[in-house]
Amino acid sequence: MSSRLLLVVPCYNEEEILRSTNQKLLDYFEILISKNLIDSESKICYVNDGSRDKTWTIIEELSGLSSRILGVKLSKNFGHQNALLAGLFEFRGQFDCYISIDADLQDDINAIEAMILKYREGASVVYGVREDRSKDSFFKRFTAEFFYKLMFKMGIPLVFNHADFRLIDNQVLEQLEHYNEVNMFLRGIIPTIGFKSEKVFYSRLEREAGETKYPLKKMLTFAWNGITSFSTFPMRLVLWFGIFNFVVAIFVGIYTLISLYLGKTVSGWTSTVLPMAFFSGSNMIAIGLIGEYIGKIYEEVKSRPRFIVEKTVGTSKS
Repeated sequence: MSSRLLLVVPCYNEEEILRSTNQKLLDYFEILISKNLIDSESKICYVNDGSRDKTWTIIEELSGLSSRILGVKLSKNFGHQNALLAGLFEFRGQFDCYISIDADLQDDINAIEAMILKYREGASVVYGVREDRSKDSFFKRFTAEFFYKLMFKMGIPLVFNHADFRLIDNQVLEQLEHYNEVNMFLRGIIPTIGFKSEKVFYSRLEREAGETKYPLKKMLTFAWNGITSFSTFPMRLVLWFGIFNFVVAIFVGIYTLISLYLGKTVSGWTSTVLPMAFFSGSNMIAIGLIGEYIGKIYEEVKSRPRFIVEKTVGTSKS
């Protein structure tokens, strides 16, 4: 029996590539339907995450041309993770399974067929894993793999080389709704939900048009959010660094007292300023890191909405 699939595609300033992406997805859906893998009522949902270009206008146009296209417009830019959640939660319970994929289609859509088959075999979660990243630049490939290895070292439950290309069923989506934190990091949250999971491997493709939505600054911010949302390891490092400083201070104190006793005290600017700079700098790092965690607590306590849906198209809602 075929399954009703919802494909969720977060979009931010994707006017250059959106029409091409849509045609490829529609064509691929017809292939899946002909193979009886998905139901003819399966849909593609584009979520406009506060784009500044004509992305939403194009989504409305595409929805008018095909009943298979749904559109969700957020009231402003809430970020990739929240845009993805908006698409999932807006249509929860209306489909059998849900797949998320980025609009640039660098994650190979041909892997969707294998995902559906794994789902049919009983998997509630199917992770799309990048087996070959040779199309990425050396810098992006190196930094991405370093990020995953670092997260593993900190005990964060990630699937290596998995981004946000995944399939989940209604059972997982229902449990995901219970995760109410503002700072969502889905790559870490989904594995904590449990249920049977499988992996599908694919080769990452080149982006055809437009600019990447994850330049270095955004990648670093995303990585830092993932680390601080799932691990207190950085704070533990500060503790050990503080202990190290304390031990060093003891030795410096002993050296000073011995020098004073032997009458060999050294007067000078360097011996005074360097320790002060070292310890004051380390203290500022520690205070800043603690402040980062306190700031996250502050954001969570306020419990503000993660996203606000302004409008939908292709449905009875508006």
